[in-house]
Amino acid sequence: MKKIKQFLKFFTLYEKMWFLSIVFLSILFAFIFPEEETRGINGKIIMVLYLVDIFSNVACELLIAKQSKWNFIVSLLVEVTEIAICIILAYRFATLAVTLFFWIPIDIISFITWNRHKDTVNEELTVVRKLSTKQSILVVCGIVIWTVVVGYLLTKIEVEGIISDYPLIEQICCYLDACASAVGIANGVFILLRYREQWIAWYICSALETAINIMAGQWILLVLKAGYFTNTTYGYIKWTKYIAKKTVVKKLN
Repeated sequence: MKKIKQFLKFFTLYEKMWFLSIVFLSILFAFIFPEEETRGINGKIIMVLYLVDIFSNVACELLIAKQSKWNFIVSLLVEVTEIAICIILAYRFATLAVTLFFWIPIDIISFITWNRHKDTVNEELTVVRKLSTKQSILVVCGIVIWTVVVGYLLTKIEVEGIISDYPLIEQICCYLDACASAVGIANGVFILLRYREQWIAWYICSALETAINIMAGQWILLVLKAGYFTNTTYGYIKWTKYIAKKTVVKKLN
């Protein structure tokens, strides 16, 4: 009981209310917009995967905002769930590959890295920083090249999936998926290196995924994206304040 109380005290009232609001809305949407059978898979199974994805994602995002290394452990559940969703629905193959070969290894490496950069005052926090202008330009160029090349290759894959009945939408989704995967990779690297700009990358990735979810009729996942946008703003502000405070302290010393 004592450990539970300590765990709950770790989160502010706003953070608790934010998390519970997303959970409530996602359950409500699950009843309002039930999933139909897809490729022989019962719609209820797909809905359960969606809910697990939402609950684990919002928990992970909240822990990142609090600069907690434990977000990477929760993130592993997110990755496994999203791989299962991509396979069942036969879509977002770029995201599937990036999740399998990039995000799972980067989560493990990031956990170790963050553990080595604890704040000297509060060990529950990890020291974070910001990106230089030159680094930002290089990242943007890399994302554009990846989007064009990988997006084109994805349009050549012919697999019966959730949006295969709409060729134009499917092609658009291929490029959106490619861009989202590229921004996601940048996001993963930023998180590994503890850069504040990971929140900006997450804004962009969330916007791209919102468009894909609408095209695929995945209305319940829009609740998750609403959670992303609000928490990303919250996280960006918290990290910025932390960096500014550390900069002042460093100058005074």
